[in-house]
Amino acid sequence: MYQENYEDEEFVGNIDVVADSYVNANGHDDAEYEDDEHLQQQAQAGAQAIPEQVRKFLGHLYRNLLSSNVSDLAYNYENQFGRLSEKYYAKASWPEPQFVAALVGDDGLFLTLYRELYYRHMYSQLHPTLEARFRSFENYCDLFNYILNSDGPLELELPNQWLWDIVDEFIYQFQSFCTHRSRLNKRSAEEVELLKANPQVWNTYSVLNVLYSLIQKSSITQQLVAAHDGADATLAAGEFGARPLYKMLGYFSIVGLVRVHCMLGDYTLALQTLENVDLNNSRGLFTRVTACHVTVYYYVGFAYMMLGRYADATQAFVHILTFVARTKHYHQRAGQFDSVNKKAEQMYALLASCVSLCPTRVDEMVHSALREKYADHQHKVQRGGDEAVEILSELFRFASPKFITPNPPSYDAPEETVEPQDFQLKVFLREAKLQLVVPMLRSFLKLYTTMDLAQLAAVLDVDADELRTQLMVYKLRYRQVKWAGGADLLGGEVVPTTDLDFALQQDMIFIAESRVGRRYADWFIRNTNKMQDLINSLETRQKNFIAGVGKPEAAETKA
Repeated sequence: MYQENYEDEEFVGNIDVVADSYVNANGHDDAEYEDDEHLQQQAQAGAQAIPEQVRKFLGHLYRNLLSSNVSDLAYNYENQFGRLSEKYYAKASWPEPQFVAALVGDDGLFLTLYRELYYRHMYSQLHPTLEARFRSFENYCDLFNYILNSDGPLELELPNQWLWDIVDEFIYQFQSFCTHRSRLNKRSAEEVELLKANPQVWNTYSVLNVLYSLIQKSSITQQLVAAHDGADATLAAGEFGARPLYKMLGYFSIVGLVRVHCMLGDYTLALQTLENVDLNNSRGLFTRVTACHVTVYYYVGFAYMMLGRYADATQAFVHILTFVARTKHYHQRAGQFDSVNKKAEQMYALLASCVSLCPTRVDEMVHSALREKYADHQHKVQRGGDEAVEILSELFRFASPKFITPNPPSYDAPEETVEPQDFQLKVFLREAKLQLVVPMLRSFLKLYTTMDLAQLAAVLDVDADELRTQLMVYKLRYRQVKWAGGADLLGGEVVPTTDLDFALQQDMIFIAESRVGRRYADWFIRNTNKMQDLINSLETRQKNFIAGVGKPEAAETKA
């Protein structure tokens, strides 16, 4: 079983090694300033400059953290933090951590968690400097060392959304740093020297070490196996895994590993990582956080697409896009609406590529949205040729994840740096170009039941022998391995993936198309809901109009 890899003693261990001090740009260390009276006075003045509403928020957050009040912590984190960011810090960073320290009695754990929020806001709204990127990495090391290297389980409790965001942001900042580091032509000489002197900062090994360590510490793999076998998962959890903090961090780290492996281009390992996660379980732990739910299916679908399993990729994208469409009203009220909506737009682009390369029926609701967004793109891909390749490249660049290289670039020869995005595009197009014959031939074959080989060759303006070769390629490409459920996402059965098949007898083509009856129930339900929404909208407008009658006259009388 793959979970044995999580217990690799040569890889997983004490992660103090990733928290080594680095060479600061100014050559100073924070410890030198701890007793500096001037800085203490400056911190007090900075604390007084914090808006009153923000100070109250920090006080509530601190008290709820001490009392382990998870419900109030969730409200502070998911609602108040975002609203205050928009009101006071839309184009600025949150107060410096040393200023906040004066408000919370210099509590180390709270300040570590605050720095995580501080740098996350900086990454999302501003342009972090190289020094800030180093500091953020150091803070993550402090946080994970505190969680992993304690003598016993911590009493700390955080909302699931916050725990997911910690893991997700950790990986995002790793990807952002790798991209920042690879663009040496945009870095100053001082920054290049700083990067060369600190190869351990945001090192790929360190990031993977953190994720595997969280998985091992939580015994989440053993818990998932026990739950799958019908055994008691709490017995397999151990001392640490029984705590929600460790259990959820370990579980989210599995999803994080899928993302990292896809960013590195190892799609087989990405799917193997999920072998103990039951995607068919509608009550799985990944469904507790919508962003995690969407992320799982996005990377599973993308990995399938890069492996040439377009039918499985289509199934993954359609499943999660249907879920997003049916729960969009909830997402609009949630703070994670923007990230979910962005991922949904990317998945529609990937779905357009998959359906164009491997035509298949999809959910009517998703199909309608897909047709509105990418109908022209799909028609161009089905025609084949250079235009189809350009369209596929455009969709890939828009919708693919940000790829990274595991090693630092060559600082002495920056021109030799290979752009990972371009390399993965070539990998995708190499497989897609072979698949383009399927939609092109299918668009002609579905018009007939029998057809002479020479006649079809004349329509396509190709040689008869070349057409015969293309038909054989079609036969080969339209049968794919398709996942049939279970824990092994790489397994499956070889099945036809399109609704059109043919037989070639000498120079005559015999075509058979299997038609699936339309699901009228879904059509009526969907349009009934649309009608109800329209009626509700009209009634609301009518009430507003009636409530507003007489206001202009009253205003004139007053004048």
